[in-house]
Amino acid sequence: MKLSRRFYGAWLFIFLLLAGPVTSAKAPPPSDSLAPMVDRVLPAVVNISTRSSASTQANPLLRDPFFKHFFEDFLGPRALPQPQQRSNQSLGSGVIVDAAKGWVVTNHHVIDKADEITVTLRDKRSFEAELIGSDPETDIAILKIEADDLVAVTIGDSANLRVGDFVVAMGNPFGLGQTVTYGIVSALGRSGLGIEGYQNFIQTDASINPGNSGGALVTTQGKLVGINTAIIGPNGGNVGIGFAVPTRMMNAVMEQIIDHGEVKRGQLGVLIQDLTRDLANAFGLEQQGGALVAQVVEDSPAEKAGIEAGDVITGVDGQTVSGSSELRNLIGMQRLGSRVEIKLLRDGREKTYKVKLVERNSEMLASASASDSTRGLTLSPIPDDLQGQVSGVAVTQVAPDSRAWQAGIRSGDIIRSIDRKSITTVKEAIKKLRNDDRVLLHIVRRNGALYIILGKD
Repeated sequence: MKLSRRFYGAWLFIFLLLAGPVTSAKAPPPSDSLAPMVDRVLPAVVNISTRSSASTQANPLLRDPFFKHFFEDFLGPRALPQPQQRSNQSLGSGVIVDAAKGWVVTNHHVIDKADEITVTLRDKRSFEAELIGSDPETDIAILKIEADDLVAVTIGDSANLRVGDFVVAMGNPFGLGQTVTYGIVSALGRSGLGIEGYQNFIQTDASINPGNSGGALVTTQGKLVGINTAIIGPNGGNVGIGFAVPTRMMNAVMEQIIDHGEVKRGQLGVLIQDLTRDLANAFGLEQQGGALVAQVVEDSPAEKAGIEAGDVITGVDGQTVSGSSELRNLIGMQRLGSRVEIKLLRDGREKTYKVKLVERNSEMLASASASDSTRGLTLSPIPDDLQGQVSGVAVTQVAPDSRAWQAGIRSGDIIRSIDRKSITTVKEAIKKLRNDDRVLLHIVRRNGALYIILGKD
């Protein structure tokens, strides 16, 4: 018994000797406060106040010669109310992104039409800001201030964000002064909100209220990943749904504004729509993602490269395209004159094209919308004034309350093809529409075009 105790005791001593102190292997407990990070970042978050003036409108009656003459005769010209200047003020937020050059990022709508822009730092110093340029379509503006001892935020890559990541919103809500709120990334790539022209928002439940616009959305490590821009809620109050412009988009816009004072976007020259499940089936495709080309603008970069109506664009420069909104964002963030690689599907086969983007113009529309459709159409030959400009048959009437009407088909539409086969006569069109249960229509409307799946009543 004594031998065994000594034996086990010796082995226990050797084990403890080799293992070393148990407590030395433990990591220090994590911090339960964001205060150290906030202390580093808050000096880079600024308050922005603007002042603008506008003329008050005189009573419309005073613009009428008869009433104007009446008031002048009886009351005298000095009695007439004169136009007055009304001063407007607004408050917002901004983020210092370059301390040496004094560059501040904010929202376009914060400084829009402002005569004076004042930036106030956390240490209460105030400076008159110079507007370098702004981009209404992404709601980004760049200011410049002349100041010493500025602190800039570290810019992170918003592409690394994941739904569920913790984020912190900093800004100047309701003009109260610098405020910090905490939450998570609720969604990524939000679009179709009708807020801005180019939409690829980070959605967060970190409280964002009026005045937070232009403020910082940062990670728990203090890296800037977004510029707070909008909220959805009753009466403009926070209900846990806020949006921020990602830094990927911010950087692209900021570089052009600093270089040119404005954003010069290139254009592909296609009219596009989302590839729905029904459209994918009609085109014999298994996948649903991508942007369907409904029309290629004449003499556009897309036409010169060889892109055709009916192609499904699936990638731009190696980035996957999930829908028309994403394609619009990817092209819209490219510089004028850029060469991009377009990957697409045509008749189920993958093709790749190199396209040089040109300057935008009114004829080159970036997107189109499409609806489901059905019968209820009266057709006729192409009107004389359109002969030679477009081929197909004209929709002269759509039955009221029909499924075709509800789908959005209207008088004046031109049906160019049915099931991807060109239509030249009304007889051809009527035969296809009467015999086939579901058909794919290619419709021209004014200067645009779209594909529609047409089912029987």
